[in-house]
Amino acid sequence: MLRFANPYQFMRLSERIAPWLAGATVILLALGTFLALYASPPDYQQGDSVRIMYVHVPAAWMAMFCYVAMAAASVGGLVWRHPLAELAAQETAPIGACFTLLALMTGSLWGKPMWGTWWVWDARLTSVLVLLFLYLGYMALVHAFDDVTRGRRAAAILAIVGAVNVPIIKFSVDWWNTLHQPASVVRLDGPAIHPSMLAPLVVMAAAFTVYYFWVLVVRLRGEIVAGRIRALRIRQAHG
Repeated sequence: MLRFANPYQFMRLSERIAPWLAGATVILLALGTFLALYASPPDYQQGDSVRIMYVHVPAAWMAMFCYVAMAAASVGGLVWRHPLAELAAQETAPIGACFTLLALMTGSLWGKPMWGTWWVWDARLTSVLVLLFLYLGYMALVHAFDDVTRGRRAAAILAIVGAVNVPIIKFSVDWWNTLHQPASVVRLDGPAIHPSMLAPLVVMAAAFTVYYFWVLVVRLRGEIVAGRIRALRIRQAHG
């Protein structure tokens, strides 16, 4: 990965893979939407409300995945001074925040008919809300200093420390008595969900994952170009 610290190497590689990521995202989203809305049956208890799961669950997975990626990139930036790692962490934050907000909103839409309320302060929901605040805090810290390097390093420390919240989200339903249902896909004894519902869930999760990498590549390319423009303007300003 160290050779991709050179922005020119990254720009050459990303130019080739970005169209493939975009195409895979469109295909997977179309397939997942078809399977979720037409090919999968309604749940015997939840009815058609179960279809919210095909957006809610992948969004929740990606909220945690993006935070782990952001924390790992922050380690790379702090320890190895990898410039693209710092940029990757910075550009992952708004994507992860959007996934987290989507998970909270779709969870509320599902909770109203199932629990009779839009929100409950149980361990899973509260820890996901904390995750959203960590994303927002990271983005605020990045831009809180006149020195961009200081802002990124302060935000990186927050991201690394805040990673302790990810296992809390994952195991909260096992550690505490919550309304949220336990894991039904990733289990030691195998998925506790019917294959007709598991297939669209997996396809949508793959679509969200590819979408993250596509948007990340696009945002990284945009930030690199913006950095070059800023550097050019500074050189012009100083003659």
